[in-house]
Amino acid sequence: MLSLNRLVRPLRVLLLAGVAAVAISACASNRGSMPSPDYSGMAAGQSQQSLGELTARYKSNPKDKGVAIHYAAALRAVGQSQQAVSVLEISMAQYPGDVDISVAYAKALTSDGRFDQSLQVLDNVIRPEAPDWNALLVKGATLDQVGRNQEARALYAQALVFAPGEASIEANMGLSYAMTKELPAAEQHLRRAVQMRGATSQIRQNLALIVGLQGRFEECRALYAAELPPAQVESNMAYVRALLTQQNRWDLIEQG
Repeated sequence: MLSLNRLVRPLRVLLLAGVAAVAISACASNRGSMPSPDYSGMAAGQSQQSLGELTARYKSNPKDKGVAIHYAAALRAVGQSQQAVSVLEISMAQYPGDVDISVAYAKALTSDGRFDQSLQVLDNVIRPEAPDWNALLVKGATLDQVGRNQEARALYAQALVFAPGEASIEANMGLSYAMTKELPAAEQHLRRAVQMRGATSQIRQNLALIVGLQGRFEECRALYAAELPPAQVESNMAYVRALLTQQNRWDLIEQG
């Protein structure tokens, strides 16, 4: 049986990395708030380069809402969640009640482990009669972080009503199931996600991880190889095996 504690921590990271990372070209009628940018799937060099460029842009125009959101996302991608929170706190003061800023701020708070505060921010901007699907998605990811998985899945299902076919929603649903060791269900949702609009490399890599966690290493390797250079593929395969290894035993793989 796969150790839940060994699995949950990396999945929490993946949930937050991928949440609401949708294509800018998504239909305006479904899009809701501004799609949350995602820099987490980039190679380290690319992440640093993007952060450098966004730092310069932010310094030249800190009141630009879009730049602030992208800058905060780039900061989170390199592990600077506290700084991301600080950037968006300034923007929250400049744009009180703005849904885009509020969702990005909540995401930064969750990344920094400030879950209750994140949920409060989201509850302040989610309108019961017409909820923003992006805000629902971030709230779901936050609830997953604290083990409230059933509540999270209910929010993902609600988000799908307002934004059917959005890859990020199905992807987070899949990772939510993985966090409770329901790996076949997780794979089913991630396979749906990779066929949808806005499917990112990170989502396809998440599918590879879930396949690998079920012991299908060659299929896992092939999925990674379609997304990553050879050295990184080997690194990821070693990571998958490390998640499955405990006390030098290989009978920890749960098939469902």
